[in-house]
Amino acid sequence: MLEYAKTILLKVSFDRILFEKELRKALRNLVPAELSELKAWCYKQFSKLYRRVLNRVFRQPVAA
Repeated sequence: MLEYAKTILLKVSFDRILFEKELRKALRNLVPAELSELKAWCYKQFSKLYRRVLNRVFRQPVAA
């Protein structure tokens, strides 16, 4: 599921709103062990473009 989430995020990274929506969806669908890996990958890939979005999304608790 983690690799699928990464693929989707790369494909929607052209649009901030769509990126945030898909990132939130990925957080709901991943197991806790995968969340930290996704967070590190997102900051590495997208921090220059979407740092505010990443900070906002990863700061909030994940709702089931």
